[in-house]
Amino acid sequence: MKVYTQILGNMHSNEWIEALRSVQVETITLDQWTAQKSRLVAKSDHGTEYAISLSRGQRLSDGDILEYDHEAHRAVVVDVMMHEVMAIRLDRLMRFTPEFIARTAFELGHAIGNQHWPAVVKGSQIFVPLTTDRKVMQSVMRTHRIEYIDIDFRRGAEVIPYLAPHEVRRLFGGTDPATAEHAHSHSHSHSHSHSRKSEKEM
Repeated sequence: MKVYTQILGNMHSNEWIEALRSVQVETITLDQWTAQKSRLVAKSDHGTEYAISLSRGQRLSDGDILEYDHEAHRAVVVDVMMHEVMAIRLDRLMRFTPEFIARTAFELGHAIGNQHWPAVVKGSQIFVPLTTDRKVMQSVMRTHRIEYIDIDFRRGAEVIPYLAPHEVRRLFGGTDPATAEHAHSHSHSHSHSHSRKSEKEM
């Protein structure tokens, strides 16, 4: 089994776009959680298994090139399947008083926390991974009617370069809708069970 220990470049960069046009590209598709591991074994779209062993702190990004052989006319590239991210921009809020900003931040934190949504704050932006349908998340935010914030949606791959490893894990670790639903159901079940236990004790 071939082992890749370094990333040669990224297919989305100008220096590689032209080079990859003349070769056959073999793709290793990873989900966003697996891509955060520095050591893993994965199968390509050609059915070949490869081992990846990167140095500590190095992680794979969408489009990373693991092999390029001009003479053999082939390249091996990573395709990372990323969830979208809801980006909440607070720029317009910054022109108000500290008291108003604090109150709005509290309301926003309550809205996000009440849904059990993981979130990461970077500067004047808050990133929240899509754990359900985009329209549902938009509806939830509209319901709270929080003023002077702007919301849009971005590809996870666009956000990851600006995040630290622990922030990536917080945003993208286990955020599949099925996983989120299971976690919510488990939490609700646990709370209901705890409530029944308290009633018995009384």
